[in-house]
Amino acid sequence: MTHRELLYEIRDYVYITLGLLLYTFGFTVFLLPYQIVTGGIAGVGAIVFYATQFPVQYTFFIINAVLIVASLKILGWKFLTKTVYATLMLTLMLEVAQDMMMMPDGSFRKLLGEGNDFMSLIIGCSITGTALAIVFLNNGSTGGTDIVAAVLNKFHNITLGRAISMIDLCIIGSCLLVGSFGGFEERCSKVVFGLCTMFIECLMLDYVMHMQRQSVQFLIFSKKYQEIAFAITRHTDHTLTILDGHGWYTGRPTKVLCLLAKRRESLQIFRLIKQIDPNAFVSQSSVIGVYGEGFDSIKVNVKNDNEKNNIRHQQQT
Repeated sequence: MTHRELLYEIRDYVYITLGLLLYTFGFTVFLLPYQIVTGGIAGVGAIVFYATQFPVQYTFFIINAVLIVASLKILGWKFLTKTVYATLMLTLMLEVAQDMMMMPDGSFRKLLGEGNDFMSLIIGCSITGTALAIVFLNNGSTGGTDIVAAVLNKFHNITLGRAISMIDLCIIGSCLLVGSFGGFEERCSKVVFGLCTMFIECLMLDYVMHMQRQSVQFLIFSKKYQEIAFAITRHTDHTLTILDGHGWYTGRPTKVLCLLAKRRESLQIFRLIKQIDPNAFVSQSSVIGVYGEGFDSIKVNVKNDNEKNNIRHQQQT
């Protein structure tokens, strides 16, 4: 492992830890005290806790251990090493946070007071959804349904938020079977609240993920195109393409640099251009998707040989 790769790995673990702290805060302070059921393994742990008082962190740890072993071959060691780290850290953080939030009578402190269940839901799920996005963006996961979602996302063009929401529907629906939530009407209320948590959390997850993964295209017109190209390839992980252009007004040939990059890298690229040629003409535009090396992979099913032969035969006839 090179020095640069090691720095990237350390950065990933730092951001994953920050994401886990944020998740623990949102879940323990805003969701658990109000008995708001969320999706994921934390949601399963919460349902088990409400029904049996069995600690959330232990349910979380047991189910994650099974899923990690089952998905090892599909997701690989690198992803699962960070998942194991996240699982152990989150188990510890949840235990410490619950001890801090628990009152002497065994109940949890309600930070927003009584009767503010829905407001607590909105704040808590906004925090946990953002936290999950931070973890995913740094090549990790909090385990549980995140692992299942990562497996689906690896082979199919399904966003992580959508994959998690499908799994969470089953988990939240199970509230109807838990008698400790009260009568049927109360259990239906818990399911409605759970669906709201799923919607807000997945919305925040996809929003933050999409915002950070947005790509842009640069078209750079400059007489110092070689210097700019050298600076961009030296200071970023991107290469670029030189296109041949022709000025309509001047009638002279010109070179155009074409570059695809992440939106968050725009400031660095503009700074490099301005340092070399402040008068450069630059066009920046958003692109819907970029697939290939350094960006997202193409996730579509390829037709097998028999289907290809049938299509070829139909075209010939």
